[in-house]
Amino acid sequence: MNIWIPILILAAIGLIAGLGLAIASKVMAVPVDEREQQLRAALPGANCGACGFSGCDGYAKALADSTAESTALCAPGGAETAQKIADILGVKADAVTPKKALVRCRGCREYTQPRMRYTGLQSCRAANQLYGGPGACAYGCIGFGDCVQACDYGALSLREGVAAVDPERCTACGKCVKVCPKGLIELFPAGRTAAAVLCSSRDKGARTRAACRAGCIGCRKCEKLCEAVAVEVRSNLAHIDPEKCTGCGRCAQGCPQQCIALLPLAESPSHPS
Repeated sequence: MNIWIPILILAAIGLIAGLGLAIASKVMAVPVDEREQQLRAALPGANCGACGFSGCDGYAKALADSTAESTALCAPGGAETAQKIADILGVKADAVTPKKALVRCRGCREYTQPRMRYTGLQSCRAANQLYGGPGACAYGCIGFGDCVQACDYGALSLREGVAAVDPERCTACGKCVKVCPKGLIELFPAGRTAAAVLCSSRDKGARTRAACRAGCIGCRKCEKLCEAVAVEVRSNLAHIDPEKCTGCGRCAQGCPQQCIALLPLAESPSHPS
């Protein structure tokens, strides 16, 4: 009997504690929105933040409580995910504008050279702290691959010291855009053919030409050739409005530096010999 008494006491304490926890879990339970769970399951789980929220959880919550009105904010999921979201919410799916990452620099080793020897941390962000990096062009790709490491889909690689995008793998999640310290990468409309300037230098023409043979020299020839008035030279750099661009290719053909290309781009344009 002396052995059973403490055993029974412990069993009683365990039973009471278990009942207390069960009651507390019911009383303190956080209400679960089933639609939010369904929406979260419909999202790809990239947690890239391209939707403008904290990740897939944040977007699902915003959709469930009507904070987010558009079903087409998930770039990696595309039209398929937008349709799934619309089916759950019982609304019409918003149109998804396909986009791909674009590197606005062609400053590979063939066209430019380093202006100093860099032996520090092999990171674009770190190298950028030292006079804008080791390259001759202060606006060009540093080429240490921070964007390559940030991409979860293997869509970026380094080619001759410059970041390059594989459009077949790119999901337009925007992670590469966020990590580039030069701001050279942006999401470009991919639904139709349009011209893009593959340079970011804002130096005057002579200085740009001295730094890189593939840089925009602000000559305004493209601006004069464009009948759609889609091209404008600002701060010594040509800018093309993809919404106005008709994809005629006259600006690309007439550019003396060949730093304008028609996208989607099958391969990098060659430089004149």
